[in-house]
Amino acid sequence: MKREDIGGPIRGRYIDDRFEEGIFRLNPGVYSDPELFELEMKHIFGRTWIFLALESQIRNPHDFVAANIGRTPLLVMRDAKGKIAAFVNACRHKGATVCRSAAGNAKYHVCPYHGWAYDSSGKNVDIKDRKSGAYAPAFDADNHDLLPIARLESYKGLIFGSLSADVPALGDFLGDMRLFIDLVMDQGEHGMEFIPGRSTYTYRGNWKLQMDNGTDPYHVTSTHVSMIDIQVRRRAGQGNVDARQNDFSKVKGVDQGMFIFPHGHALLWVDQPEPHKRPIFPRIDEIRKRVGDLHAQWMLKLRNTQFFPNMQISEVNALMLRTFQPLAVDLTEMRSYVLAPIGEAPEYRAWRLRQFEDFFNASGFATPDDTVLYEECQAGAGIQGIDWLQGCERGMAIIKAGADEVAQSLGVNPTHSIKSEAHLNPEMAFHSTYREWARMLEAGIEGRDPYA
Repeated sequence: MKREDIGGPIRGRYIDDRFEEGIFRLNPGVYSDPELFELEMKHIFGRTWIFLALESQIRNPHDFVAANIGRTPLLVMRDAKGKIAAFVNACRHKGATVCRSAAGNAKYHVCPYHGWAYDSSGKNVDIKDRKSGAYAPAFDADNHDLLPIARLESYKGLIFGSLSADVPALGDFLGDMRLFIDLVMDQGEHGMEFIPGRSTYTYRGNWKLQMDNGTDPYHVTSTHVSMIDIQVRRRAGQGNVDARQNDFSKVKGVDQGMFIFPHGHALLWVDQPEPHKRPIFPRIDEIRKRVGDLHAQWMLKLRNTQFFPNMQISEVNALMLRTFQPLAVDLTEMRSYVLAPIGEAPEYRAWRLRQFEDFFNASGFATPDDTVLYEECQAGAGIQGIDWLQGCERGMAIIKAGADEVAQSLGVNPTHSIKSEAHLNPEMAFHSTYREWARMLEAGIEGRDPYA
């Protein structure tokens, strides 16, 4: 079958999705086509829910944090009365950036260009030299406040926003993935927060390469060989044993699985052969009393979650939340944060930081390996003559429609499930993300509401 005969404008040209035949392939253009990137900015990032911040980042009146939805810079703020709102971080006068700081506390934000001022509720409180400006009555009648975004909602302290009003309720968008947010955010009796600081860097590759990698167990034993070699030395007591990294030689014989959910979300889970290496392990009895045996057991498992389009929570070698911001078709900014219980003891917090630094930090064992390969994949996406990439088909022969016994025990209802020994390392999570990617692009191209 020729590519042009397969299907519609996106599925035919960029995705060969013939699931019943055991085929799911991507055209390299999904990563390299600049026109496609512009469509993504408009029809995906401009029309769905995007994670912005934690409520605990702005816990006090007048706290703020900068965020992005695609190319749109935002200010997420808590006003004097405690209400949270998000606004476009652009002055109404000439569009200059109003606040240049990543986070802080300020009753007022003053545009550095012409001095227009706004309070923490987004209200315009001063226009420099307004009385002497000889403005017409039409100007005085206009609204000069910062532009609020169309929708803003929170779940378990995670704030999401949308530039479009035509999105489903956040709970409906997240669906059963809410359980896996619960498994993270319920670890702290008083909630969770980011440890101060973040790891921020860019790579020369498409944003979807990180979307893929977050639920890709197949690459670990080839991409991260140096890390696995160092683990051998650490088992002998050498090097940074304080990092308490998982011993990948012990993961091979355990069970793993994936759940594929609507709206592009997916989960990879792996049984944890070394639960004592988790920072919550010393507190697991207290956690079990609060959340129950099953949820406590799942908090100790290794989990990678993909929230479409650009947020991931990883609890494999550290508890980390990352976002990946598309800057260009071949340029992406990564922002990674360490999650920890509010009020956690200093020794457990240090434990978390050592794990994050060792594996996920920009100078850690995993991140440089992955980043180099994203850039090499980006170069490969521009090679002439490669019609289809074959990186989404591992596990196709055993994937199950609906909920398997593991999903049923959790009370979640994925569209597809897979369970195997860890050496299978399936690639099925990509199906959900790319089907949603194609669905939203096609709706936008055809002028339809993607959530109608």
